[in-house]
Amino acid sequence: MAFVLDADTHICEPAAMWDYLPKEFYPRRPVMATLPSDTLYGGRNAVWVIDGNIFPKPAGKGGFSLATPCQTDFGRARTDIEIACREIADPKARVADMERLGIDLQVVYPTLFLVYLTDDVKLEVALCQAYNRYLGSAYEQSGGKIRWVVVPPLRDLQATIDELRWGKAHGAVGVFIKGIEKDKTLDDPYFFPVYEEAQRLDLPVCIHTAAGCPDWTKVFTIERNSSFPHIRLLPLIAFRDLVQNRIPEQFPRLRWAFVEAGASWVPYVFHNLQRQLKDDRSRYGPKLFEDYNFYVACEVGEDLGYLTRFIGEDHLIIGSDYGHTDPSTEPELVASLKGREELSPEAVDKILNANPRALYGL
Repeated sequence: MAFVLDADTHICEPAAMWDYLPKEFYPRRPVMATLPSDTLYGGRNAVWVIDGNIFPKPAGKGGFSLATPCQTDFGRARTDIEIACREIADPKARVADMERLGIDLQVVYPTLFLVYLTDDVKLEVALCQAYNRYLGSAYEQSGGKIRWVVVPPLRDLQATIDELRWGKAHGAVGVFIKGIEKDKTLDDPYFFPVYEEAQRLDLPVCIHTAAGCPDWTKVFTIERNSSFPHIRLLPLIAFRDLVQNRIPEQFPRLRWAFVEAGASWVPYVFHNLQRQLKDDRSRYGPKLFEDYNFYVACEVGEDLGYLTRFIGEDHLIIGSDYGHTDPSTEPELVASLKGREELSPEAVDKILNANPRALYGL
């Protein structure tokens, strides 16, 4: 295989990222705090404090777990170089680790920004700008092997458009969006200026599993509900709403990705849509992915042969989740995918190479 593109990896945001904040916001920067290890948070005892709230909140009602910050008892066994790779503090070291894993190029998604952070729009803009500047620098230092998706401050549309333009000029290959953004679903016309600009810039909209709706997040606990209802379900909701309301037809050149929620949900959502809308059943299959420029990130353990009946071979991508576990959730990603007997070598090459290249415009 000539080239492998890891379509979904992560950065664990470091304290150095906040050096990119504008001077007036630096006193409000996220500050890391460590806790005793004998609280209900146990070894996940390092958090970011942002305007008096903690991120993550790794236990209890309204809880969510994040891999940032790295400086927890849970992660204390990591070496300095492992932390530097997760934080992209040393882009060249991360590239070396990619090569060790047989990966030629990574696309990086955020970690801290996987949850709704603040009601303060101006602070949100400043945090997103700092994140994007840090990733733009990492791209340049990596020789182009670390690509990334823009984190947009979506409650300020002009600032979002400015960030998309800056990101496009500095190695970004997509736009990160949660499946619900606070109190808005992604079919809302509010987002249309963002979609229009992303289409113009040839940047796909990448809908990643994330806790984007704080009113929903506060209902659940990690201990009883894990991440399923308030985090992993949101891309499914976005997919359904975009299809029902035919939003991609208004932006025919825009590509869309649904990332880190698996792909086994596609047949169910198709069934739900066809049953509700009572339209042509033939609409719900690979042709819809083709017509709408949709891509979905699968996982190695899924029934990929079955899923190709609904998605086709040309719109599946895959990621290792590098950065969230040690060294990644799928350290043998390439070998594991090649070992799936129901997939031809040509299909494997599409999932690892041609399809993510097409999605990210590479």
